Amino acid sequence: MFFETVQQQGERHGAATRVANQLGVSYESMRLWIRQAEIDQGRRPGVTTEEQRRIAELEKEVRELRRANEILRTASAFFARELDPRPPR
Repeated sequence: MFFETVQQQGERHGAATRVANQLGVSYESMRLWIRQAEIDQGRRPGVTTEEQRRIAELEKEVRELRRANEILRTASAFFARELDPRPPR
């Protein structure tokens, strides 16, 4: 809606405020949405929405793998003690 308004009126000044008021959202929310849309369209440098989603997935996977690694490390130590032929001290 913002980009359509800018295209129709030929200027950006005040367009975000008008569109934000029409949608009933804050100017700051509108500004952030516009910024992210410009990044996604390649008009502005930054991390795209798709890249953000992928980074979040990878961070979740890393957390799960670290947790699994810790469980395996603990289990390995447990079984190493159980299989040790020397008597406990």
